[in-house]
Amino acid sequence: MRALLFAFALLLAPSAPVMAQALPYHIDPGAREIVPSLAAVPSIRFLTTADFPPFNFRDDKGELVGFNVDLARALCADLAIACTVQAWPWDQAARALEDRQGDALIAGLALTRENGALFDFSQIYLMLPGRFVTPVAAAARFEPASLDGKRVAVRRGSTHAEFIRRYLPAAGLIQFDSEIMALDALSKGEADAYFGDAMRASFWLNEHVGCCEFAGEAYFRPDLFGDGLAVAVPAGADAVRQVIDYGLARLKRSGAYDELYLRWFPVSFY
Repeated sequence: MRALLFAFALLLAPSAPVMAQALPYHIDPGAREIVPSLAAVPSIRFLTTADFPPFNFRDDKGELVGFNVDLARALCADLAIACTVQAWPWDQAARALEDRQGDALIAGLALTRENGALFDFSQIYLMLPGRFVTPVAAAARFEPASLDGKRVAVRRGSTHAEFIRRYLPAAGLIQFDSEIMALDALSKGEADAYFGDAMRASFWLNEHVGCCEFAGEAYFRPDLFGDGLAVAVPAGADAVRQVIDYGLARLKRSGAYDELYLRWFPVSFY
């Protein structure tokens, strides 16, 4: 699935104009008031991967870039501590952290029970909700109940398809092999709405201005769409975890976090 995200990364347009948009709100600004001992963490060796765009990947010049990469560097710069970001293959990154070859892993490691037994996690800094997309004319007054008997495009076999079956059983599912195919069907009038991963849809919307837009609220369902993104640290590395939480809160309070988010996601998916 990570490889498929490269196509979406290519759609990024950081120069797009930024309108007033909903922003992530999971970071606790109050954590900024709990000042950890920065002397105990003079540096952080961040581990990541290079196969998870737009979060962490290599650009055309081979440079390691992405939202996660910029977030890690911004955190260290704000706290005035030394910071390195090193890319590992995905299948080796967690083991490298477990072996203490790094201090933190910022690469979308799932917050599962198995991983929780090996690692501690920072507070969640981003979630990946599900959202509806409709033609522009239908978005302003959109209500999910209005989809009874209507055609809803989804990716085949996805948790988003399961969401529609579970919560809108009267809607008519039209399943496609990819999110792009489902969204293209909406743009062609072959579906009345799309429901799926909001992040992927945001890149498509950035390339289809005037066609369609997000409709209704963002749906956060950890049981279906995951718990979100957090930074993993070795179990018991409380000093590092506390510094990362403190740094995230400072970035959110200052607006630097929101600036990074909109740089990488010019169409907010919240």
